[in-house]
Amino acid sequence: MITLALFVILICGLYLYGKRNHTYWESKGVKHDKPMPLFGNTARSFFAQTSITQQITEFYWKYPNEKVVGLYGASRPQMIIRDPEIAKKILISDFNYFYPRGLNNHRHQIEPLLRNIFFVDGDVWRLLRQRMTPAFTSGKLKAMFPLIVERAEKLQARALSAATTGTEIDARELMARYTTDFIGACGFGLQSDSLQEENSAFRKLGATIFYRSPKDIMVFILKEVFPSIFKSFKLLPAVEKQLIPLVNEVLRQRNYEPSSRNDFIDLLLECKKKGTIVGESIEKIKPDGKPEIATLEMDDELISAQVFVFFAAGFETSSSATSTTLHELAYHPEVQSKVHEEIDRVLAKYDNKLSYDAIKEMTYLEWTFKEGMRIFPSLGFLIRECARKYTFEDINLTIDEGVRVFIPLQAMHNDPKYFDNPSEFRPERFDPANFDANNKYVYLPFGIGPRACIGERLGLMQSLAGLAAILARFSVKPAPSTIRHPVVDPKSGIVQAVKGGLPLLFIERKP
Repeated sequence: MITLALFVILICGLYLYGKRNHTYWESKGVKHDKPMPLFGNTARSFFAQTSITQQITEFYWKYPNEKVVGLYGASRPQMIIRDPEIAKKILISDFNYFYPRGLNNHRHQIEPLLRNIFFVDGDVWRLLRQRMTPAFTSGKLKAMFPLIVERAEKLQARALSAATTGTEIDARELMARYTTDFIGACGFGLQSDSLQEENSAFRKLGATIFYRSPKDIMVFILKEVFPSIFKSFKLLPAVEKQLIPLVNEVLRQRNYEPSSRNDFIDLLLECKKKGTIVGESIEKIKPDGKPEIATLEMDDELISAQVFVFFAAGFETSSSATSTTLHELAYHPEVQSKVHEEIDRVLAKYDNKLSYDAIKEMTYLEWTFKEGMRIFPSLGFLIRECARKYTFEDINLTIDEGVRVFIPLQAMHNDPKYFDNPSEFRPERFDPANFDANNKYVYLPFGIGPRACIGERLGLMQSLAGLAAILARFSVKPAPSTIRHPVVDPKSGIVQAVKGGLPLLFIERKP
C-alpha cells in the first residue's frame, strides 16, 4: 500500500510539475493549442516524429489572423512571430531585450564546445563578436579564395567520375564533401580530401556532429523537461573527444602563433594575440544606467569552440543550400540555361578560371542561390529569448524573462502574402529592381541585426564558388530516384535536412 501511495504521489507530482506554466498564454489572451503535461506542444518534435521547423510552420498556418502565436516547449512558454515588424523589433530595434538565443537553459554552466559565438549568450557573445568581426573583412576573405578554388577543382573531378558513367550522385553528399574539404583547408589548414576518400576522417566528424542517436534524443528531452536536474548532461561528448585534441594539435604545430595560411585558426590566433577582450557589458548595468565593463580571455578552449561552430555551421548550412539550389535547377532547365550563360560569359573574361572577382560578377547565379534559400532555408527558424520583461505595445502584450521567441523562416519565405506564387522557382525575385523592400524582415536566411551570421559573406562566397564550379562543367537533371519534393528529416533541429539525400544526374557540358 505504501509503495502504491508513493507511486500515486510521484505521478501527481510529475503531472503538476509538467503543467506548472501551462496557463501562461491563456492569462495573456494569446492564441495557442492546448498543451500536454510535461511535453507541452512539442512532444512530436521531442520524439523525432516531426522536425522543429515543421512544427513551428504548422502553428504559423493554423493561426493566420494572429501576429503572434503561443506554444509550450515542455512547460516553457514560447512564441511564434507572424509579423515582420515585430520580428524587426526583436532582431534590431529592441535587440537589448532579446540578445540571447536561448539555446542554453543554464547560461553560466555550458559545455566547452557550446561556448561559441552562435550558442553562447550575454557578455561572452558580445565580446567574441567584437573581437572576431574584423576577421571577416573583404581582404581576409579574398586571401582565402585560392583555398576555395583548389577544393572547387576537386569537386569538378568527383562529379566528372559520376557523369562519365551516368551514375546518379547525391548532391547533398557531394556538396557536403566539398564543404568539408573547404572547412578543413580554410578552418584548420589541413589537407582533408573527403571528395576522393570515401571514409575521410573529416567527413565522419561532420556526420558525427549532426547525428542524433536515441540516447542523444533522450538526453535532449530530459534537459528540456527537467532542466534543473539534468543540466550537467552533455549533448556533444563524442564530438568533443574528436575535435578538441585536433585543434590543440594544430595550435601546437603552429607554436600558438599565427602562420601564413590565412585560415580561420590563424584569425583566431590573431584574436588571442591582441590580449584580453574588453567591452561594455550587455548583461550588467550600473545604478546610473551605464553598462559595466566586461572582460574575456581568448584561451585554447574558447578557440576550439569557435572552430567547432565554424565547422558545424558552415558544413551543414552550405551543403543544404547549394544542394537545394542544384535540385531546383534540375527541375527548371530554363533557369539553368540562364545560369550557364552567365557563368560562361564571366569566366571567359577571367581566362576560364574561377576567381574572387569572377564570382562577384555572377549576379544571376547569386539570385538563383538566394531563391533556393527562400524555398528551403537551411535554418528553418531564428530563435531568441526574452532577457527581461518586455511589452509589445502594438498588440498590448507583455512577456517575461525566459520566454523563447521563434521567427519562422520556412513559413514566412513561402507565404504568398510576401512572395507571389511562392512555390515557383524564380531567381528574378532577387533582382534589386524587383525585390520588395518590405520583405527585408521576412527573407532572413542569414539572420539580421547584431546576431546575424558573422560568416555570411564567407558562406555566400564558398557556396557560389561550388555552384559555379559544378555548373561551369555540368548540367544537372533529375535521376530515376529523385523525389520532386524531398521529405524533411523529422530529426532535423535548427538546420533542416532531407531524408534520402538529393540524387541527381550530372551531365558533362560540351565546350
